[in-house]
Amino acid sequence: MIERKDAHMAVTKGKTQTPDQILQVDEIFEKEDLEWAGVVRSWLDEHVRDSIGDWYLDGTIPARELAEGLGELGVLGMHLEGYECAGSTATQYGLACRELEAVDSGLRSLVSVQGSLAMFSIHHWGSEEQKQEWLPRMAAGKAIGCFGLTEPDVGSDPAGMKTRATKDGSDWILNGAKMWITNSPVSDVMVVWAKTDEVNEKTGEKGVVRGFVVPSDTPGVETPEVQRKLSLRASITGEIVLDNVRLPESAMLPKASGLKGPLSALSEARYGIVFGVTGAARDSLEEALRYTDTRIQFDRPLSSFQISQQKLAKAFGQYSAITLTAAHIGRLKDSPAGVRPEQISLGKMVNVDTAMNIARDLRALFGGSGITSEYSPLRHAINLETVLTYEGTHEVHQLTLGRAMTGINAFAN
Repeated sequence: MIERKDAHMAVTKGKTQTPDQILQVDEIFEKEDLEWAGVVRSWLDEHVRDSIGDWYLDGTIPARELAEGLGELGVLGMHLEGYECAGSTATQYGLACRELEAVDSGLRSLVSVQGSLAMFSIHHWGSEEQKQEWLPRMAAGKAIGCFGLTEPDVGSDPAGMKTRATKDGSDWILNGAKMWITNSPVSDVMVVWAKTDEVNEKTGEKGVVRGFVVPSDTPGVETPEVQRKLSLRASITGEIVLDNVRLPESAMLPKASGLKGPLSALSEARYGIVFGVTGAARDSLEEALRYTDTRIQFDRPLSSFQISQQKLAKAFGQYSAITLTAAHIGRLKDSPAGVRPEQISLGKMVNVDTAMNIARDLRALFGGSGITSEYSPLRHAINLETVLTYEGTHEVHQLTLGRAMTGINAFAN
């Protein structure tokens, strides 16, 4: 008979490495880019990380205070040029999103909506007067912006929006409602998209979509907050209700006509998500490594069991894949040719789904403790349920890629 070894034998530990050390991220990203990411991570560790669990449970976040701090740090609209924006590379912006979402998806959402949706729309499609009035204040975090496209009955099909802008002399009158709008209850300015009575010169169809820069204190504007959220709780979400809101001609974004305007901004925001969710995955993995190393079961650390290492190794493999995907898309975006929408759809579709699965799988290693706010994986997993849905649902990105591969538009089938 073969004699069994003692099940409680001493565990021999060798040298440990972090996921990024094993992956050698210093060979993937430039040194100065990683140093910048380190600055963002240090600021978040000092000002946010210890409080995020409580904010999540309370269903709130000190958006104004954080916006000013993030403005001083230089991350708001950092990928835009001029108007006191940093003018960083796409990769640097992506790495900032990665560090933000490593703390919480709600924090990255605040920055993403501010810079990639509201500020980008004004920067790319606005008049010089609109840019001068809003962008420096938004970059400094002195003014918070939001982006009104989604409606209560209109999500994945923005062409079906019901919000209307009608001409009244030289003014515009806006009526309608927007839903699931990050930052709207605390915003100073909102970029609102509406159908007009204008006729499309190419198709002859009536109802050209236009964007409007709307100060949040304009008469007729209300921004009630959405309550009882189960996901993305450390984020302020609301509606935009427009009741005969009168705006001057100068409020319209002069360079945006049709859905190209809002869709271009959404593509910018999706890019930040491609990088951001790798941070949520990394944080879940780092937290699981710390926990299993100190949690003793059967007189051994939890990390010494084969099934624990199997879960950790699987998560690391998935994390490596989405990090490399983000890095590649970042390089494409920084290249002269740029990145194509279907490539960003690929990154959003794969990276969010994978990061969510990483967080879910690793949550099990924490046992009962994993359902508390003390540990981050379940919070990340629940937040990523929202990220999976916004800026284009998982299914929409599947169809986008299907169209790119087959040449057949399945959206209308």
